Amino acid sequence: VQVAESGGGLVQSGGSLRLSCVASGSSSSASIDTMYWYRQPLGKQRELVATITSRGYTTYADSVKGRFTISRDNTGNTMYLQMNSLRPEDAAVYYCKALVAVHIIEGTNYVEAWGQGTLVTVSS
Repeated sequence: VQVAESGGGLVQSGGSLRLSCVASGSSSSASIDTMYWYRQPLGKQRELVATITSRGYTTYADSVKGRFTISRDNTGNTMYLQMNSLRPEDAAVYYCKALVAVHIIEGTNYVEAWGQGTLVTVSS
């Protein structure tokens, strides 16, 4: 399974952007479980922004609650991050991660698939 993000760009403070993440290569033996958005501001550590399970349960970092919305399409292979009321401190490279459930005879193994990231710049 491979994941790829898109939708980053330059936006003014207070503006909005929608990021997308497409997970490709899933099959009956390798399905997408939970998906995540992370971000890494320049010179800082990567941090978890939001998660969404295969059943649609969502969690958010306190810093984005009420401003960002995570969602998935009906196939479960495409994830979005709607970002509203953007602030300069939201500027970062945003990464998508998919937790892939690999079904084998002995049971299920989980592996992580990361995207390359998409840059979000917020001007003040």
